[in-house]
Amino acid sequence: MATEEDIGMANYIMTILKSQPEIMMSWGIDPKTVKTITRGLQFHVQGFKVKGTVKITYMPIPDLFRIDIFPDDDTPPIIYEEVFLDQLVSMIDEAVEKTENYEKRICDEHGFIIQT
Repeated sequence: MATEEDIGMANYIMTILKSQPEIMMSWGIDPKTVKTITRGLQFHVQGFKVKGTVKITYMPIPDLFRIDIFPDDDTPPIIYEEVFLDQLVSMIDEAVEKTENYEKRICDEHGFIIQT
């Protein structure tokens, strides 16, 4: 059962993620999967690179975060330890969404035409 402290930390992490809403929204987070965990937040993503569960946990000593990404397929988990709060969005984005030729892939996916 989540404690008041866990809920506070989950809300804090969500505030950090929402500070860059266009990036966060690109991960395809399923709102039904967002939940408080011990000292953190968990949710499911459907990114270009990874479809799976993301767990963000606050590590009080040394005052950093840990990101665990568990792909839905058989690939091994992606784990980032000792992540600063200003790196949370970029680290998750690099792991689950950002691909080579990202802009082209977005255009192809959504049927946009690039004018040259």
